[in-house]
Amino acid sequence: MSQRQKWVMALTSIASLMVALDVTVVATALSSIRQHLGASIEQLEWTVNAYGLSFAVLLMTGSALGDRFGRRRLFAGGMALFVAASAACALAPDVGSLIAARAVQGAGAAIIAPVSLAMLGAAFPPERRGWALGVYGGITGLAVLGGPVVGGAITQGLAWQWIFWLNVPIGLAAIPFVLRRMEESFGSRAALDAPGLGLVTGAALGIVWGLVRGNTAGWGSVEVVGTLLAGVVFAVLFVLWELRAGEPMLPMRLFRSRAFASGNAATLLMYGALFSAVFFMAQFLQTTLGQSPLQAGLRLIPWTGTVFIVAPLAGALVDRIGERPLLVGGLLMQAGGLAWVALLARTGLPYAQMIPPLIVAGVGISMALPAAQNAVMGAVMPSELGKASGTVSTMRQLGGAFGLAIGVAVFTGAGSYASPGAFSDGFGPAIAVSAGLSPVSYTHLTLPTILRV
Repeated sequence: MSQRQKWVMALTSIASLMVALDVTVVATALSSIRQHLGASIEQLEWTVNAYGLSFAVLLMTGSALGDRFGRRRLFAGGMALFVAASAACALAPDVGSLIAARAVQGAGAAIIAPVSLAMLGAAFPPERRGWALGVYGGITGLAVLGGPVVGGAITQGLAWQWIFWLNVPIGLAAIPFVLRRMEESFGSRAALDAPGLGLVTGAALGIVWGLVRGNTAGWGSVEVVGTLLAGVVFAVLFVLWELRAGEPMLPMRLFRSRAFASGNAATLLMYGALFSAVFFMAQFLQTTLGQSPLQAGLRLIPWTGTVFIVAPLAGALVDRIGERPLLVGGLLMQAGGLAWVALLARTGLPYAQMIPPLIVAGVGISMALPAAQNAVMGAVMPSELGKASGTVSTMRQLGGAFGLAIGVAVFTGAGSYASPGAFSDGFGPAIAVSAGLSPVSYTHLTLPTILRV
């Protein structure tokens, strides 16, 4: 790598690590937050979903602003906002304040994620992009899956507030290097597609709000049905507008590419399975099996540790054999590993029995992550990398909200927090649903209109 590429890789990876870590770092801290702030399961879900909601809703806006006004400038600004919101999370006196600060954190992440991915894609030529995205994806995946370990260690060793304080020195140290060591880059310098931004924001808000409120307000309630329908209507209007707009923020012709369309579909369902599994897995180890937060995090290493090893190797293989073998194989392995855990779930389960399925699931997601990203990023021209990164990042967050909403709905229908046995009763079906999302991705990818050969 050149010096420029090294700085881009290092700084975008650090930022991705922070953003992805805060998706799951709260997993092993949820029990402590529930006890310290007196939070209900609905409020615990909102400590996760408030971040994911603003993240998903504002991703396309962050991507468009970066293309128009400068990716480096927006990247530094997004990191500053993320750091300030992290401090607010740590200082939150009650669960309502924590949820509000998490929403602001998500806004900062919505700027960082698509801009960093676009800058990384632009810094490497197509023949090396798969490897670069594999390293980036490995670090991102390590943060998503390693969050419970970090959260458990910090919660047990210090206090749950320190999972947010951790971002502050890292972010403050990185911002000067972003401004000094990274070159400014732009996407299309066309005028902002304001109607498109408004419509896609309304679509994401309606859909994600309906998903996260479904378990609390009821799936048949006026609020949930109304917001979901409104989100769908806005999505249809967004597509119609982009088809006729002179300078669309997301050209619909991109979806004519089988790689672009299938890569985004796989990302949606893959992250739906992953987020739901992460949310429940650490709690199962603590609530049902009696582990401490740190012990729970360490016992997830067979699942989380595979990402750091396998994802870079998978990224290099993508450049040689293409995306489809890694995506299909990875999704099937993730499904098999999670289904295996669901079948084993019970009180008194020996931990040793969980190790093989956790490894299988971890290797699977580690293979699929860089393949899906490379499929999307490799299907567009360099000037459209910002649009592609915004789209795949949006699919990731929508998938996470969808998977978590479905998982919580299944859990509350079959179990509760009343006892270790009651939690186990809900955990098994919830993880089984997570496992089921991956075969849906596999079915889609094996249709005739699949990834490019």
